[in-house]
Amino acid sequence: MTDLQFTNQTAIVTGAGQGIGFAVAQQLARQGAHIVLNDFDAPLAEKAAEAIRQAGGSCVAYPGDASDVAFIRGMVNRAVGTFGRLDIAIANAGITVFGDLFTTTPEAFETIVNLNLRGTFFLIQAAATQMRAQGRNAQGSAGRLLLMSSVVGQLGHPGLPVYSMTKAGLQMLARQAVIDLSPHGITINTVAPGATLTERTTDDPTYIPIWSRITPMGRPATVDDIAAAILFLISPQASHITGQTLTIDGGWTSVGIPPV
Repeated sequence: MTDLQFTNQTAIVTGAGQGIGFAVAQQLARQGAHIVLNDFDAPLAEKAAEAIRQAGGSCVAYPGDASDVAFIRGMVNRAVGTFGRLDIAIANAGITVFGDLFTTTPEAFETIVNLNLRGTFFLIQAAATQMRAQGRNAQGSAGRLLLMSSVVGQLGHPGLPVYSMTKAGLQMLARQAVIDLSPHGITINTVAPGATLTERTTDDPTYIPIWSRITPMGRPATVDDIAAAILFLISPQASHITGQTLTIDGGWTSVGIPPV
């Protein structure tokens, strides 16, 4: 990829206070994009945005609940009001709640579905509405949308019936949305990460040994592995790719060895 290929483009990245979302926001900012960085944790969002600014990037924090439709619409308005337009929206915010089919409560079900599905759906709705109003650029693109799925949307995993359902649903949402978005020059794709080293997963001392053993490539992904794939899918090089899911798992879904 060329340097600064996202110059003067504006991107919303949800759930970006740390982990994959932060890595995506960092890489986009390094390549010239203006970032609206969302996280539910306000101090974390402000800290992440400040880190990007300290590195020379353009970034504003917009903390809040990415499952709330009014908040989502306000975030799109903030992006346009601050930077003049919206070119990219990355629906990274999501939540995992463990529990089997018999023990999952209605409250846990609603929490997962509201953020993972409802929040994603209404973010792409609001973002695509703005992109459609702006029209196409000189390259024929009106915008890029990116959804965050998971390998557990493709392969069963103990303790994640609702989370897996939502992640599979996001892959179908991207395919379905092609019908409405393509006439306006907007692409939509999904990434499905496998085991990835983040602040949350590295708290578990068994995580790296287990996933290194059962991943064919011999290690879990880094957040930069996932971010690099995302930047490709929202780049001009991927202008004819839409409705697709890119799995980034070091080959794990090819063998499906459980983490036990």
